[in-house]
Amino acid sequence: MDIRVRLIKSAFYKEKETREGLAAFVRDASLFSMDRECRKFEEDFAKKQGRRFAVFVTSGSAANLVLIQALLNLDRLRRGDKVGFSSLTWSTNVMPLIQLGLVPVPLDSNLSTLNVSPRDLEEKIGDLQGLFLTNTLGFCDDIGKIKSMCEAKGVVFLEDNCESLGSKAGGRLLGNFGEASTFSFFVGHHMSTIEGGMICTDDDELHNMLLMTRIHGWDRNLPGTEQDRLRRENGVDDFYAKYTFYDLAFNARPTEINGFLGNAQLGYLDEIVFRREGNYKLFNYVARKNDDFFPLDFSHMELVSNFAYPVICKSRTLAEKYRKKCQENGVETRPIIAGDISKQPFYRKYAGGTRVSGNAELVHENGFYFGNNPELTEDELRILCGILEK
Repeated sequence: MDIRVRLIKSAFYKEKETREGLAAFVRDASLFSMDRECRKFEEDFAKKQGRRFAVFVTSGSAANLVLIQALLNLDRLRRGDKVGFSSLTWSTNVMPLIQLGLVPVPLDSNLSTLNVSPRDLEEKIGDLQGLFLTNTLGFCDDIGKIKSMCEAKGVVFLEDNCESLGSKAGGRLLGNFGEASTFSFFVGHHMSTIEGGMICTDDDELHNMLLMTRIHGWDRNLPGTEQDRLRRENGVDDFYAKYTFYDLAFNARPTEINGFLGNAQLGYLDEIVFRREGNYKLFNYVARKNDDFFPLDFSHMELVSNFAYPVICKSRTLAEKYRKKCQENGVETRPIIAGDISKQPFYRKYAGGTRVSGNAELVHENGFYFGNNPELTEDELRILCGILEK
């Protein structure tokens, strides 16, 4: 197939300028392991997101894994605890739960928002110790109410915001509702560091544990007062401190190359979000006129930063028809995220019968998405709007 409209058009926004800057950085830098560029990116991203702390890691998937391990280290979650998750999600939102000894509990999604709603959560929340919510494709449901429900029940509330950087609801950015949130800077997402991820929180204790869990469980990146406390309590002198490991951890540290790219792309983020939002509004305006599709409703959101536009058809036959239409017009498509994750082989193997059917399965069967990138041309926008017309 001759692809005319790709999911991803370039490795970076403002490709030429970014590549030239990267080449100069690689030529002149004296250090490539995690250092000043990474720290600057963490500080500036936290400020941009409006959270106190940001911890840079190798990918959004690693961010999920590191976050769950850090919460286990702090005893805020315990092995065997039940953690709800959005059935319409990506594999590495669920895999850390299974890998680290938690019990995943799938939650269905509201068909008009593609996200877990308070009503979906109400049925299961009494049996949960945690909720790891995926903010799907730039969207959310009534996330403010979900936050309140979790607080009332003492449920640890986390957001996987890898698909929704820049979206806003209830007067705040998505990723700022949970105790912590994760982000992805994979090349196909809102902004690219090629590979990379971030964990954000406002919690001092969790932040310190994330810094240790990211790299081996040592104290090298902690504030001096916290280093002193750990060494004193564990009887560690300064000589052995560099090779002392206090808790379970990974090596998920990024490189200075990733940090440089993050700093370069962060300067374009407002423009990236503005263009994606504009494209989304255009697509949604056209799609809502076509009664072959289930309508999406995001009137409760102030800003939708969408990186792939979802199409949910009212039958499998219609889905095949519109996917064929995309193929004939050279439009690259994918399933909506990984579809209903409880249908995936790994989930059946490790999580057994804890499946959910309903809207997630309908979206899995009748849905697809095409790319919404900030570099779409007028001609490409016309092609995509033509796909959405009846």
